[in-house]
Amino acid sequence: MDSLLADGFTAFEVMQMERQRMRDARIEAELAESLNYPAIDLYGENSWGEYVNPYAGTSARASIPETYDIDCSSFTMPLDGNIRVTSNYGYRRRYRRMHRGVDINLNTGDTVRAAFDGKVRINNYEGGGYGHYLVIRHNNGLETVYAHLSRKLVTRGDVVRAGDPIGLGGSTGRSTGPHLHFETRFMGIDINPAMLFDLNEGVPLRDVYTFRRGGRGVRSESPVYAQKSSASIPSSGKAGSNRAPKTYRIRQGDTLSTIASRNGTTVKKLCTLNNMSTKATLRVGKTLRIR
Repeated sequence: MDSLLADGFTAFEVMQMERQRMRDARIEAELAESLNYPAIDLYGENSWGEYVNPYAGTSARASIPETYDIDCSSFTMPLDGNIRVTSNYGYRRRYRRMHRGVDINLNTGDTVRAAFDGKVRINNYEGGGYGHYLVIRHNNGLETVYAHLSRKLVTRGDVVRAGDPIGLGGSTGRSTGPHLHFETRFMGIDINPAMLFDLNEGVPLRDVYTFRRGGRGVRSESPVYAQKSSASIPSSGKAGSNRAPKTYRIRQGDTLSTIASRNGTTVKKLCTLNNMSTKATLRVGKTLRIR
């Protein structure tokens, strides 16, 4: 404090900075605590199983809400550089089975990153399927799956932050070449990642995705669940429709003018779409709607 006063700050300014530091420390401590038990109120205490479906092989029974708002605003693309999806989510007639995620091209050894803050629930190997794979549970209620890795850099119980390296890409398990098999699941139910993210741009389609049981892009059947609740989690009101808007993630040095020019729109339209003023501070990593 004395050094700040010597640098010319007033006693009031120093007091304000100290209060902010204490608030930031408290928020960080609360976040760290929540990451030790991610989404525990949603999943329950006995859902830390060894299978991709968190309730398989346990005595726990899921109560799946009719709707649930999932905050996707902090999404980080699991791979760096140019993204090429080589196989989409959906039924594969050739193999007569569902493909419950998307395959993204990579080179063996490429860094794979956590999509959100969370905690590693599974670190395992499946020779006839996923190969070396990880499952991470996140505070927003999602679980993400990263498969066919050549090496895993984290282990069960590790807390990770969005963008942290968690593995290296490969072609282990049932795979015909190097790629990342990436899944998004909610309480064991797979959701088409393309309903949540623009994988080519590496940004969420909207800040909040509303899960609807049996809705578009969500597997409607869930035979492992003994119980289905008709209860709904109240909507935040932020979720968009299934028609995905075009989005842009703010980068260092961006201005509203450069973003508008780059995307063939105007500053006025950007401000209207995003309910912001022309003088708003642009936060790096924040997603803006373009149209």
